[in-house]
Amino acid sequence: MDDIALQKLRKYCAYQERCHQEVRSKLIALKVYGDDLEEIIAELISENFLNEERFARTFARGKFRMKMWGRNKIKQHLKIKRVSAYCLKKAMEEIEEEEYIETLQSILRKKIDRHDNLKPIIARDKAIQYAISRGFETSIVYDQIRLIE
Repeated sequence: MDDIALQKLRKYCAYQERCHQEVRSKLIALKVYGDDLEEIIAELISENFLNEERFARTFARGKFRMKMWGRNKIKQHLKIKRVSAYCLKKAMEEIEEEEYIETLQSILRKKIDRHDNLKPIIARDKAIQYAISRGFETSIVYDQIRLIE
């Protein structure tokens, strides 16, 4: 096993939460392959530097609270990072329903207010499209837009 690569990956994982795919890519960039690569990943997991469930939960919490992403967008990005279905489910538990709805309502109101110079129906449609593009579920967006009007 490559001790230098292991040290670099410990620092890499200590800096911020990482998923297995990011660590794998970093090791390949460091020209570590095969059994050495798998051994380093196993070592990082055993030392708790690498924990995919913790990564998924942190990712979901951060993207929702900081970037105001909806569940669909968060799930899509976690799937791109090849996070397991179990971890994906656990990540979605980090988003409380009440806070989710409040965030969506806030996004819709801001978008409608921003387009107050347009006809109300157009401003409403722009708000709906924006919320859906942020990853909020279509059905929830339509339910909430009815409550705002």
